Amino acid sequence: MLRVLCLLRPWRPLWARGCASDGAAGGPEIQVRALAGSNQGITEILMNRPRARNALGNVFVSELLEALAQLREDRQVRVLLFRSAVKGVFCAGADLKEREQMSEAEVGVFVQRLRGLMNDIAAFPAPTIAAMDGFALGGGLELALACDLRVAASSAILGLIETTRGLLPGAGGTQRLPRCLGVALAKELIFTGRRLSGTQAHALGLVNHSVAQNEEGDAAYHRARALAQEILPQAPIAVRLGKVAIDRGMEVDIASGMVIEGICYAQNIPTRDRLEGMAAFREKRPPKFVGE
Repeated sequence: MLRVLCLLRPWRPLWARGCASDGAAGGPEIQVRALAGSNQGITEILMNRPRARNALGNVFVSELLEALAQLREDRQVRVLLFRSAVKGVFCAGADLKEREQMSEAEVGVFVQRLRGLMNDIAAFPAPTIAAMDGFALGGGLELALACDLRVAASSAILGLIETTRGLLPGAGGTQRLPRCLGVALAKELIFTGRRLSGTQAHALGLVNHSVAQNEEGDAAYHRARALAQEILPQAPIAVRLGKVAIDRGMEVDIASGMVIEGICYAQNIPTRDRLEGMAAFREKRPPKFVGE
């Protein structure tokens, strides 16, 4: 059961047209909620497919793609947080039962959709945080790797386990894990299909924070929300441009990266928020950024 939190707007359901849902009580598999009050600016994506442990099936992927498309145009979203409604599970990876019913051609098309989904998460304009309070395996970890920041409960289990199923990571894992941990360590983890606890993942640098799990099973979510609250007061345009500069700069040599940084910086100069930041510093008061 989800804890009822104060100062929250209702969950907004997102249905995949023409498909049956596996969500709890016949509900949608992906739900969206914009927080209010002191949390305004944080939007949560709730993964809610309990019978399949949030496995990445057709309906789940369609609803998540739809949610991202809608939220991408919403300038009120300053931080996007991914969490699970299924206790003990973040996302168990690919829906292999569904996959078994596909032809080879259909498998190829579906995996391409998965890769596109992860790319959409990675390219989301606002910072994204994965709150892993349970298993994040295969495609589930690939989803978390597509996020900017990751928080895991110490008891969570993470791993790209595809080689133990006769597969290899196909939704970005072979590319994002080496960029996160380095080539040699990423190869070891992928070749062996090794599973890591949240504590081990933090020690390796795979997650930003690891926290002891609580009785409710949502400790990582609360730490992720606290992290999001640290981002909220900052100038949203500067944060978004900083994300672009980092992401694009990491793919090129440092000289080209400096050019990218300069372009992003130039785009920030005309903003009202930059002037507000300087005025607040001069007047010794907290800035009031509006995202303009």
